[in-house]
Amino acid sequence: MDTFTAKQVTEIIQLDDAKMNLRTVRYYTQIGILPPLELVGNKRVYTNKHVQYLRAIITLSRTGETLAAIQEKLSNLSMEEIEKIGDQINLFNPERVLESETHQITEDVAITLSPRLSEEVKQKVIESVSMLLRGDRD
Repeated sequence: MDTFTAKQVTEIIQLDDAKMNLRTVRYYTQIGILPPLELVGNKRVYTNKHVQYLRAIITLSRTGETLAAIQEKLSNLSMEEIEKIGDQINLFNPERVLESETHQITEDVAITLSPRLSEEVKQKVIESVSMLLRGDRD
């Protein structure tokens, strides 16, 4: 089990969100949105589990969720589900959202495409996904 100080866990999380700071990590710990710290020897430490929680918190906050709603949501999820949310952190990067194009294909399916793709490739991707969803095969 990897263990971290508050400062170390902050530095790890800053790779995903440069705005995260030590004060915020401590605040999240204090209000209980993060699980209790682990006891190793006579020290309380952060672990990879806390890193995953922080990544999930950042992801959900980028979707507009309040801290209270995030805390409630995370309390009902398994660690696997929390990791899954955290793994989506880059999908909600504000710079990426602004530069990319999102296309709603159906009520349940949306795709986001990089502006670096040619218009021809974008159109082929949209058409291919649409055909797959309709069950068409060419």
